[in-house]
Amino acid sequence: MTSATACREPGCTGTYEDGWCDVCGSPAPAGATSTTTGTTTPPSTATATGAAGSTAARTPSAMLGTGIAPGVPTPGAGGGDLEPAGSTRTGRTSSTRLPTAALGSARTQATGSRATRRLGTSSTRLRRARLGAGLTSVPPAPVEDPLQAVMTDPQVPERKRFCAACGEPVGRGRDGVPARTQGFCPSCGARFDFDPRLTPGTLVGGQYEVAGCLAHGGMGWIYLARDRNVSGRWVVLKGLLNSGDPDAVAAAISERQFLARVEHPLIVEIYNFVQHEGDGYTVMEFVGGRSLRELLVDRREAAGHVDPLPVDQALAFVLEVLPAFAYLHDVGLLYCDFKPDNVIQAGDALKLIDLGGVRRVDDDHSAIYGTVGYQAPEVPADGPSVASDVYTIGRTLATLVLDFRGNTTTYVAALPPVDETPVFARYDSFYRLLAKACAPDPSDRFGSVDEMRAQVLGVLREVVAADRGAGDPPLTSAASVLFEPPVTDQVERPLAWDELPALKVDPDDPAAGWLSGVNVTDPEQRLVALADAPDETVEVRLLRATTAIEAGRPEVVTSAVEAILAEDPWEWRAVWTQGLAQLAAGDAVAARASFNAVYGQVPGELAPKLALAVACELSNEPGIAEQLYATCAYADANYTAPAAFGLARLRMASLHVDDALAALDLVTPTRSSYPEARLMRARVLARSRHDLTSLAAALDSVRTVSLDPADRAGLRVDVLTSALDAVGTGTAAPGVTLDGTPATRVGITDALEAAYREQAALTEDRATRVALVDRANEVRRWSAW
Repeated sequence: MTSATACREPGCTGTYEDGWCDVCGSPAPAGATSTTTGTTTPPSTATATGAAGSTAARTPSAMLGTGIAPGVPTPGAGGGDLEPAGSTRTGRTSSTRLPTAALGSARTQATGSRATRRLGTSSTRLRRARLGAGLTSVPPAPVEDPLQAVMTDPQVPERKRFCAACGEPVGRGRDGVPARTQGFCPSCGARFDFDPRLTPGTLVGGQYEVAGCLAHGGMGWIYLARDRNVSGRWVVLKGLLNSGDPDAVAAAISERQFLARVEHPLIVEIYNFVQHEGDGYTVMEFVGGRSLRELLVDRREAAGHVDPLPVDQALAFVLEVLPAFAYLHDVGLLYCDFKPDNVIQAGDALKLIDLGGVRRVDDDHSAIYGTVGYQAPEVPADGPSVASDVYTIGRTLATLVLDFRGNTTTYVAALPPVDETPVFARYDSFYRLLAKACAPDPSDRFGSVDEMRAQVLGVLREVVAADRGAGDPPLTSAASVLFEPPVTDQVERPLAWDELPALKVDPDDPAAGWLSGVNVTDPEQRLVALADAPDETVEVRLLRATTAIEAGRPEVVTSAVEAILAEDPWEWRAVWTQGLAQLAAGDAVAARASFNAVYGQVPGELAPKLALAVACELSNEPGIAEQLYATCAYADANYTAPAAFGLARLRMASLHVDDALAALDLVTPTRSSYPEARLMRARVLARSRHDLTSLAAALDSVRTVSLDPADRAGLRVDVLTSALDAVGTGTAAPGVTLDGTPATRVGITDALEAAYREQAALTEDRATRVALVDRANEVRRWSAW
């Protein structure tokens, strides 16, 4: 392992150091010894995995609109459905609300993760986690003495006693009759027993000495024990089967042996399976600390009311645990029963615990374990899948941040309304992330954990940026696995279609190598070259479509987009390209609908937000455009300049001069567009301020900035014109100079005449030059003065 090896997690810019990424903290994959680009190769094209591992037919959701092809929003759709946008003077809120469509991409439908192959590191090691990917901080959880976790009086409260067979209440006292801890369910006749089977000092399997009870779960009591054969290490014993049938126990143990081969630093390790007096037990690693559910309980008790986690911390927890899911999916396993109870934080490390519900992807017979409020709605009929695991992750994330009353009743398969949920109103990208992860139709969810993880990381950046103080600088730049960074910063106008971030080519596309050799500059000739492509892949069609936009061939664009969506109605890259074509054609309303649909499918990406901001600016939706520009400006330094210029334009149009100046101040000297930002800032001052001190500051602000001579001369004209109006006849401003000129009527007049003549000398157009000379003569100070 070399310290220079780049992290392979989607969107992470860190490097592996001592087996762990120094930014996101993810474990290094085995054999990662050479330097890479720092971004994960997108998964190869595959169909979505359906229930029980079968291939699910993907059909467009009813959420999709109708347009040039199935799954494409109708041009103009959503234009009249924009919710009112509030003031965004701070540039920190994101309450954008545009109706969206359900899209996805076969590009990210693979159910595996290249970044989390089987690791050589023992899972007994609690990893050196950096929760929050270097973007935010999460308080560590104390790791207590294991014996402190043992219950002094192991009893199951009456209110929590339910029949394991039918779910009806059992073991309850009534009419003065004491409650029973053992007996038979009056509804179905099944036996129940809430007494611990094991007592302190019991030796299980000839080596595990029971210390006491830790908790009661769906499989019965969970015990703490010492392993006499391995240095007295602490282990957990969990009931595998509550049956006195030795053959059934043996069969269950044999069936679950595959769990012993699960080895990942973020997943609790299964050591052994043993029998004791007819019962079977799973022996697993003991992990101290607090579960996420216990953290929520602690916060509620400390505050005296429900106190959910801050959104950035909740995202950090989920971001950390996602590689564990990717690993399980890689080896053909489904977790099935994810919830806050099943994640333990110990110090600054996390562990995914309770593998009782884990089953093979192709298992059509075993019992399915799930929890109401977390289990995907299709599981009872279709069985679990990668998509249902994604659903449980989304529901867990929602539970961590919401006062989620009704998550098992009213909102058992839905999210609370946005207008009733302040967190959703503040963090629009976060809401869209949850909406996609928890979509009712499994085909509308993230196609893989890797796909989701890239978007969680992007949303985390946006949340952190939104939560920072108004005076804080933008976050540093980050690489996207889907888009190239912006390369053009426009000052006076919105970005054109070909100035927006470009899609990255999927290197797994069969024609990727061939396309790298297509270097024809002329778009018509490029279209001819593409006609000889070895295969009609998605990348070939995407390049054909963008080339056709450049060539002014809308019919070719339509044909290419239709062909892509006919094969995969969830392919959002086709809708992105359609939006570019609509923008190029001047149909900003239709482009707005297309870019908004893409935003809903990749909520952690800034490129769709920048494109949507441009479309909203051009289609007279300045409030939403300003919010989107602000999000882009603060969340990633790569996007700061074009977004800051957009903010300045909108704020000047609404006469919020101070906010426009603040936006331009976001562009730092390290950016190539810094001179343009300082020039625009000086022009804003020149045209909006009429006090000589501010006007002098406008010229001073660009004194050391490298500007085009014509631009500098034009700025001098603007400033001196405003100064001449400000100074008044015979008025002076003692001590104030304008680029070395005394702030007197005489001094300013002479300087303005010289500035006009300098500007004329730098102008190539003869008519403009003559007009500038005439203006110089008009302001010239004649002898009558």
